[in-house]
Amino acid sequence: MKAHTPSSPNHIIDRGQLSIHVLCAMTTHQRKGSRCTLDDLVAELGVRRPDVRSVVSALHREGYVDLQRMSLTLAGFAIGTSLRGQPLTATRRQRCAPRAAA
Repeated sequence: MKAHTPSSPNHIIDRGQLSIHVLCAMTTHQRKGSRCTLDDLVAELGVRRPDVRSVVSALHREGYVDLQRMSLTLAGFAIGTSLRGQPLTATRRQRCAPRAAA
């Protein structure tokens, strides 16, 4: 089953914030002893699948996620654990309104 969450044309995804949310969600799963899938992250975070996939791939390239096992590396787990209980900023931010031509 494909999960799809529509994005609003008035909002853009902040990939930096999304990566923090991904790390936190994966940390929660890993602490419970379970692995999360891409579909789990999409459903939990309410973000489009391509956005989550690109962030997870970037985290893999940076050494925070092991894509083959879909689990966090020690560095990724340490960051996710340090963010535990912290208020997180929204992954979407308001798009600036276009300025009217004078």
